[in-house]
Amino acid sequence: MNASPPTATGARGAGRADDLYGRPAAADAPLPPPRFAFDAVTWKEILNLLLNLPMGIVGFVYVVTTLSIGAGLSVTVVGLPLLAFGLVGCRVLGSVERALARTLLGVHVESPRPLRPSTFGFLQWLWMVLKDPVAWRTALYLAIRLPWGVFTFSVTLTSLFVAWPILPFLARGMSSVDRALVRGLLQPSDELERRIAELEADRGVVVDTASADLRRIERDLHDGAQARLVALAMDLGLAREKLLEDPEAAARMVDEAHGEVKVALQELRDLARGIHPAILTDRGLDAALSSVAGRCTVPVAVTVDLPTRPAEAIEGIAYFTVSELLQNVSKHSGAARASVDVWQSQDRLMIQVRDDGRGGASLAGGSGLSGLTERLDSVDGLFVVDSPAGGPTVVTAELPWRGRPV
Repeated sequence: MNASPPTATGARGAGRADDLYGRPAAADAPLPPPRFAFDAVTWKEILNLLLNLPMGIVGFVYVVTTLSIGAGLSVTVVGLPLLAFGLVGCRVLGSVERALARTLLGVHVESPRPLRPSTFGFLQWLWMVLKDPVAWRTALYLAIRLPWGVFTFSVTLTSLFVAWPILPFLARGMSSVDRALVRGLLQPSDELERRIAELEADRGVVVDTASADLRRIERDLHDGAQARLVALAMDLGLAREKLLEDPEAAARMVDEAHGEVKVALQELRDLARGIHPAILTDRGLDAALSSVAGRCTVPVAVTVDLPTRPAEAIEGIAYFTVSELLQNVSKHSGAARASVDVWQSQDRLMIQVRDDGRGGASLAGGSGLSGLTERLDSVDGLFVVDSPAGGPTVVTAELPWRGRPV
């Protein structure tokens, strides 16, 4: 006599079964396939719990040995380097632990950003490693895993021989703790890590930009004003020699030297304006941007609506951003008119430059616009270009306000 399959009864009603997720299924739906208590997932969890002890011993011994020796010798020359290399080793062990968690626990945690070699010397690299939060969190994980590993190993091994039926439940509960430890201590803080990486990249951009500016200033001085002043000194020397024997020739040479002085002074003014214009320091963005607009080959309407002046660094970045954008308008846009609007929006300094030119401006290809993006990124700013083919072009920049100290 064949027995019919049992159906679920009770509070949900006779003749209705539940699916694998506890949802009511149709009355005539087939029963879900049976699940074994000791499936592949459970065996992986059991293996992980048994490995907790040997891995915990290795990690605990490493952390206690390397970090205690490094900290104990920190008063000597070799102490801090030993501590730093110990933290680097913690990162390596953390990578092994993340791989085991992926394989045995199904926990997929992202690897932290690598510690890139510093281009500023050993001491900077040493400081970067010593304050690395990833390494310290991994060291904490390795230290607390030993007592937890003793507990899980003992419970799991005992249950294998004594309490076999409840082992799957124990494995699932203890493995949940393991998963929480991995996620809490071995998973990098995404926002923090991303921000650190951005700041390091921005610092490199700032250093490279400053170095390029210094080289440009040195080249301009050497090839421009310095060369002109050297020639001027030679001409004046010749004029002094001719002063008695040929006064008219000497007078002509002095007149020529006077013209050279004017040219040299103008070159020095242009160079100083490229570093930081005096009008920006004395009168602020409104007057400085109006001066820049006056030199543009396209008519530019300038509107500046600021209650106070922002910090000098922010003001300088805003000035050079608008200056370079208006140079692009003059050279590449083919526009008939342009406008510059500057205003404050809460804690942001807003800049918008428009032109009615041909459009097609892009941040790609290493253009000057991409350099502006990097410059604004260095101070946590934003740079957006909207330039469809045929125009118009609208460039919007945001900078942190950072008002001047009173």
